[in-house]
Order: sequence, then structure tokens, then C-alpha cells
Amino acid sequence: MLQDKYITCRDCGSEFLFSVSEQEFYAEKGFENEPARCPSCRQARKQGRNGGGGGGGFRPRDNNRQQFPATCAACGRETTVPFEPTAGKPVYCRDCFQQRR
Repeated sequence: MLQDKYITCRDCGSEFLFSVSEQEFYAEKGFENEPARCPSCRQARKQGRNGGGGGGGFRPRDNNRQQFPATCAACGRETTVPFEPTAGKPVYCRDCFQQRR
């Protein structure tokens, strides 16, 4: 029989509740390990890993990466891209690139 458990977060050291319903959810999904981080540390780690936004297949923007100005070949909108555009090769803004995929 499952019971509520208190677990110590590996990142911040605070205790957090691993409830019976969470344990049932973990079992239903086939997760074998208990969570090692509290919900706030899990959220912070998740945001850091994927740039804080939703997925969609794009890698998160690296704010330290150099950006180059470009004009979208499809809609003409000014945009920036993480590579230096090559003359004669089309460059697309995020929206037009998604539509072409």
C-alpha cells in the first residue's frame, strides 16, 4: 500500500511531498525512480534545458550565440539567424521556415 513520502531535493536540500497520487502517476507511466528534485527545482531545470518555452522541434535560442540580420526570402520580413547568410541562398524567418517544413 502506497503512502505519502517526504524526499529531500538533491539541488536545494528542501523536503518535498511525493504524494500517493504522484506515486500512482509514476507507476502508471512506468517510471522506476522517485523524483530527486522538488517541483520548483524540476521546473527551473526544465526551463533551463529548453529555453523556457514550448517545444516544436526548434532548439532553444542561445542568447550568447551571434545573430546575423537577414531578410526572409518568402515574406520579406527582417529577421535574425544564427549563421551568416550566403549570397544566393534563401533565408527564411521562423514562421516561413515552419511552413516550409
